[in-house]
Amino acid sequence: QVQLVESGGGLVQAGGSLRLSCAASGRTFYTIGWFRQAPGREREFVAHVTWSGSSTNYADAVKGRFTISRDNAKNTVSLQMNSLKPEDTAVYYCAAARGLYFLHSDYDYWGQGTQVTVSS
Repeated sequence: QVQLVESGGGLVQAGGSLRLSCAASGRTFYTIGWFRQAPGREREFVAHVTWSGSSTNYADAVKGRFTISRDNAKNTVSLQMNSLKPEDTAVYYCAAARGLYFLHSDYDYWGQGTQVTVSS
């Protein structure tokens, strides 16, 4: 079992930055991914990082603006989001999976989500 709790969402102006955190407890030898879901849209992949932190991947829409990192000593995974755009507005979720997956259906455990709103 893995428990995940997100924090760090909020309201920011376009061009601003936010840092999301995902605190993990339980068995944590998993890939951790960030997904987001905007109203009326499907949940989409944002980024993920392996247990070791040696491998990361990003969606094209966020590449160069978002950075995922993990601190296994603190059991946390962070998502630094810079140069935010209104289209980044969504509920952001962290999730855990046994492999380096891109589909939300392949993730076994989910947090409750945190709202990110970017105003224009």
